[in-house]
Amino acid sequence: MALERGKLTNVSQISAGSTSSIIAVSSSKKVYVKSIIAHAGTGSSCAVQVYFVPNGSSAGPTNKIFDFDLQAGETTMIEPSYPLVIDTTGDAIHVGAAVGAVNVIFTGDKEA
Repeated sequence: MALERGKLTNVSQISAGSTSSIIAVSSSKKVYVKSIIAHAGTGSSCAVQVYFVPNGSSAGPTNKIFDFDLQAGETTMIEPSYPLVIDTTGDAIHVGAAVGAVNVIFTGDKEA
């Protein structure tokens, strides 16, 4: 199994009050998320949620895996001790911003 290593996504800005799919599995190629970097760079604090969303589902309380607040200008990195693995076509990781906007980028590996 060959892996593409490094940046999984470009920087994505999630607007206040919205939730977006940041990375999804296509063609049954596993994705290994090693870290999520989040930054509140719009001059205001933000409330951030991360969801592990199975194919055919939507982001919600039953698949929320992280929920944290960032102050204006603050950056945090979520780095699980073992990578988050999404492996079924259509599975995805979504990020929501309940208050304020947040910039996010995911690092890790995916099957080539």
